[in-house]
Amino acid sequence: MTETDHLLTLALSGNPAPVHSDAQFCDRTGRGQVLVCATVTLGIVLGATVRATSALTTASLALDELRLPHPVHVGDTLRAETEILAVRRSRSRSDHAILTCRVTGYNQHEQQVITFTRTFLIPADPTIRDTTDY
Repeated sequence: MTETDHLLTLALSGNPAPVHSDAQFCDRTGRGQVLVCATVTLGIVLGATVRATSALTTASLALDELRLPHPVHVGDTLRAETEILAVRRSRSRSDHAILTCRVTGYNQHEQQVITFTRTFLIPADPTIRDTTDY
């Protein structure tokens, strides 16, 4: 997690929260250092999963159950794991499938920093079968 990743997101989003930008505020409130904005963590962890799960995504359909159990700071190294939860043919687009997976991000200390479920539309493999236990 670079300072540039963090600062660019603050600038683009217009997020004025001192917990993300004011080191003195963070010292006074016992945090010690600024927290990386959750949208940066989400973007980096989700992006790390694209090649393995959704490079051919036709549409993102949902992000659910988003949790941020541990803070992320500039200098942290993040990694992602993905578990496929369900896959089924699309009812409205028979040549596509709907895939739902759980994504979990960890820092360099193996602390869970983010988890969410993601549902997206992908071109269907002709051999795909509907399952909730993929």
